Amino acid sequence: MTEPTTALPGDAVNEGGSILKLEGVEKRFGNLEVLRGVDLEVKRGSVTCVIGPSGSGKSTLLRCINLLEPPNGGRILLEGKEITGSMARDELDFVRRRVGMVFQQFNLFPHKSAIENVSIAQEKVLDRSDDEAQAKSEALLARVGLADKLHEYPDRLSGGQQQRVAIARALAMEPHVMLFDEVTSALDPELVKEVLDVMQELANEGMTMVVVTHEMGFARGVADEVVFMDDGVIVEHGEPHEVLANPREERTKRFLGLVLGT
Repeated sequence: MTEPTTALPGDAVNEGGSILKLEGVEKRFGNLEVLRGVDLEVKRGSVTCVIGPSGSGKSTLLRCINLLEPPNGGRILLEGKEITGSMARDELDFVRRRVGMVFQQFNLFPHKSAIENVSIAQEKVLDRSDDEAQAKSEALLARVGLADKLHEYPDRLSGGQQQRVAIARALAMEPHVMLFDEVTSALDPELVKEVLDVMQELANEGMTMVVVTHEMGFARGVADEVVFMDDGVIVEHGEPHEVLANPREERTKRFLGLVLGT
C-alpha cells in the first residue's frame, strides 16, 4: 500500500513473551464436543495460522478466545489474566478492548458509509469524540488502501474492499491481538490478494494474529507457527516448513495431500 500509515494498535505489548495461552480448552454444544482439550500458546508479535478440515473446531476456537462462545472447560489467559468465565461487564470490556476479530462475512452496517462503520464503535465503546473517531477512521482506511472510499456505502464496495473496512474497524479499537476467521473464503479469487496484503502488512508491523485460513501460501510465507486441527484437537503444530512441508502425523499428511494436491 502506498497510503500513509498510522501507529499499530497494541505496539506497546508486542515485544516478545506470551500474550495468549489456552490450557485444556473444551467447548460443547449439547452432546457435540467441538473442542476437546486444546492447548495453545501465542507469542506477542507472532502470527499463528490455524488450518484443518471444515468442522474441526477452528472457528469455535477463535470464538472462545474472545468469549463470543464461553468455554465449558479449561483456562484461557490473556496478557497473564485468566479470562475464562469472565462474563461481568468490566471483564468482558477487558477482552473486547484487547482482542479484535474479523469474520468471514463483513457484517458492515449497510446504511452507514465506510468511515461511519469504522467510527461508530469508537464513539460508543471508547467514548471518543466524533472528530477524534473520524480522524482515526480516516487514517486507518487510508492504511488499508481505501483513502478514496471514505464516504462510500457497502453496496458500492467490492467484497475485498468491504473486508478491508472490517479490518480497519477492528483495528480502530486498538486491539493487542487480532483474530481472523476465514476472512478471504467469501471473496472472489481476484479479490483475495488485496486482503492478504493488508494482513501481511499487519504481520510485518508486529501485530499478534491468530488466523484461521485455507490460504496455504499465506500460512507458508507469513506464519510463525502453523496449527493443524481435526476433530476438536490440535493434531500437529510447528513452524510452517515443518508442518506444511514435512508433517509428522498421517492425518496432517492426508489433509495437505488433498489441499495442496500432493
